Amino acid sequence: MVAAAPTETRGGDVFAHPLAPVLTGVVVAALVALAITHARSAGLIAGLWAAGGVAVAVWLRTSRGPRQDIAFALVLTASVLIGQLIAGNKPALSIMFTLANMIEIGAAVLLARRFLPTLDISTLSGAARFLIAVSLAPPIPAALGVSLALAQLGPHDFWSSFRTWWFGHALGLAVIGALGVSFTAATLARLRRPTVVAEAALLFGALLAVQGFGLLSGMPVGVATIPVLLAVAVRLGVAGTAFSLLIVTTLSVGGAIMGLGPITDGGRAQDVMMAQIQVLVAYIPILLVAALLEERDRLADQAHVGQLRAEKASESKSRLLANVAHEIKSPVAGVIGIGNLWSTGQLGPVTPQQTEMAEMLVKTAKQVEALAHDLLDLSRAESGAIRVDLRPTNISGLLEDVRRSARMRREAAAVDLQIVCEAEDLIAVADSQRLAQVVDNLLSNALKYGASGGRVLMRASADEDRVRIEVVDFGPGLSPEKQAQLFEPFNRLGLERSSIEGHGVGLAIAKRLVELQGGVIGVVSAPGQGATFWLTLPKA
Repeated sequence: MVAAAPTETRGGDVFAHPLAPVLTGVVVAALVALAITHARSAGLIAGLWAAGGVAVAVWLRTSRGPRQDIAFALVLTASVLIGQLIAGNKPALSIMFTLANMIEIGAAVLLARRFLPTLDISTLSGAARFLIAVSLAPPIPAALGVSLALAQLGPHDFWSSFRTWWFGHALGLAVIGALGVSFTAATLARLRRPTVVAEAALLFGALLAVQGFGLLSGMPVGVATIPVLLAVAVRLGVAGTAFSLLIVTTLSVGGAIMGLGPITDGGRAQDVMMAQIQVLVAYIPILLVAALLEERDRLADQAHVGQLRAEKASESKSRLLANVAHEIKSPVAGVIGIGNLWSTGQLGPVTPQQTEMAEMLVKTAKQVEALAHDLLDLSRAESGAIRVDLRPTNISGLLEDVRRSARMRREAAAVDLQIVCEAEDLIAVADSQRLAQVVDNLLSNALKYGASGGRVLMRASADEDRVRIEVVDFGPGLSPEKQAQLFEPFNRLGLERSSIEGHGVGLAIAKRLVELQGGVIGVVSAPGQGATFWLTLPKA
């Protein structure tokens, strides 16, 4: 009859029992007889068809193949027919109603497997698909067929019969179907907590009190019901909300059928329809709120777990970098010492070619040593091992010290290094040694990558509470894509094979050092317009 259902994916299945089809058949027959008997007493088609919701929920949760689908369909058909006959319907009418019910149930199962194969309504998308595809759409063909048949058989208003059938069966599928789908082993495990049980009892008790007051007093209680349902959605999730909706729907629609609750001048049928519409329009959407909250909590938990994993991975990486750096430093220092002895002839006579090779060896070893120091700094920065001593620091003097040091570099020979300060007494709260390291790194990059502009500018300014330092070059500039990658460690923006020396960790270290001092660092650049690296620090 229908395709095989997927295996339950959200934990254990509390409906997985060999006698589930038989027990479901008994329950469905009883619910059919009860609904028809109560509806007949008010001259109505059933205002709340619980049998359809039970049948669809158990079918979806238990059937695992075509043979089981056929067996389940036969059991349900017999059960609905028996319930019709027990309620006193004539055989022909019972067969017609049974056929309509089975079309509705089969359509709901097919649509659920098509649009909600995991049966997960704890997400906003899943809950919306369930309500639209499984609850609202399947009753429409049955409602049309039954209403047309009843209009032909006797004095039945077509639209009144259609609305009552559609709303009543949609409510049964939406409320009881949602409860059956959401009620899993995880729900049972949660209910074992005493605090959850006490909280659920309190909320359900408040809901019963509000609804009971409305039934006995005849006053509309929708305004008071919605906050309680929202509290259930926040605290008890989708399963708790579905159970609350079952309570509200049973009391509201059942009370209208028995003449209780708010009464209109349109008669019993109008009262039932108003109760159905109130539940469908005002209360059922709260199931979407519950699903949204569950999805948010689940995503938050996943994000927290991912954050913990990332932090552990970062710690492991930092330890690895520190260990590698320590292991590199000692042998490299030995290589540098031997190379110096070799190049100066202290190990014996050397030829000019050997001297050149020894100097090249020393230069290469010093590059490796610099890399080891960078790795150590990076690992300390990422692990939080770096400590800063924040004191009032004179920015103009610090910039002058950095410029003097930079003048000794080979790449600064043909570059005009300028300093512009708004005032001589610009004082920032900073660690002078670490701040000098940051500015020196920015200036070194400007000389390496922006020296083609012939000029590098260091500029300092201040506002009411921040001091701003800028290092400006007039070189080729940076594209937005490269700017987004600047502060990533070991990312040299495609210059790995260029003649410009570097390891791609300087800016990552600079960013961490600035943040440790309570500052912010960034860049402003455009292709062909140079680059301005800036940082701000608290003003003393």
